[in-house]
Amino acid sequence: MQVGKPGSPVTHISQAYPDRVEVRGRDLAGELMGRLTFTEYFHLLLTGREPNEEQRFFLDLLLVAIAEHGLMPTNIAARMTFAADPESLQGAVAAGILGAGPVVLGTAEECARLLESGEEPLDVARRIHAGGEKVPGFGHPVHRPVDPRAERILELADGRGIAGPAVARARALRDAVAEVWGKPLPMNVSMPIAAVMLDLGFPAAAVKAVPILGRTASLLAHLAEEQEQPLGLALARAAEEAVEYRHD
Repeated sequence: MQVGKPGSPVTHISQAYPDRVEVRGRDLAGELMGRLTFTEYFHLLLTGREPNEEQRFFLDLLLVAIAEHGLMPTNIAARMTFAADPESLQGAVAAGILGAGPVVLGTAEECARLLESGEEPLDVARRIHAGGEKVPGFGHPVHRPVDPRAERILELADGRGIAGPAVARARALRDAVAEVWGKPLPMNVSMPIAAVMLDLGFPAAAVKAVPILGRTASLLAHLAEEQEQPLGLALARAAEEAVEYRHD
């Protein structure tokens, strides 16, 4: 029985040969190593094209913006996993990434879909408010009245002249949300990540790759620190002490 969409057994990303590795039609050692930065290489891997200057600049910017945000559940899960199995760095990273959902890591991909939908911002805000739901890309438990990361991304998008329809739509949605909710809600970092990537020509499906890659770097930093200054077991004890046990 056929499961999923049928397709040709083809990859366009890479192939290893006895004398070389070819990536997106380029010789890895001869053409890419020593010439591309990792950000440029990530763009090539993701899209099949080398980035222009603005794509490289903003991809770098967004990775820096989203990589680290303190002892979030993703980092705590990774540290506790590493404390339980110090020989499994990759397992600890995987534990953190598995927890990198929209509640913790943001709703950048959902924001991109919303910005591409064509629905009027005021209609979006009214529909979501009527359903008692949260607007993707708005609100933050810590950053009020503004998310400084979001403001900096928008400032640089304006300053470098790449702010286009998606950024304008994000701002219109911010105004619509304030009107419908009766108060301004902070635009969090997920919305400008999505807007800038769309305005730079990235497909919506690629937007979530940025927070995942950025957070992977952060997880590796937390785990390097965990090896020198262990916190994992202390975090586990703190969790146990914070929760009261009651028998049925």
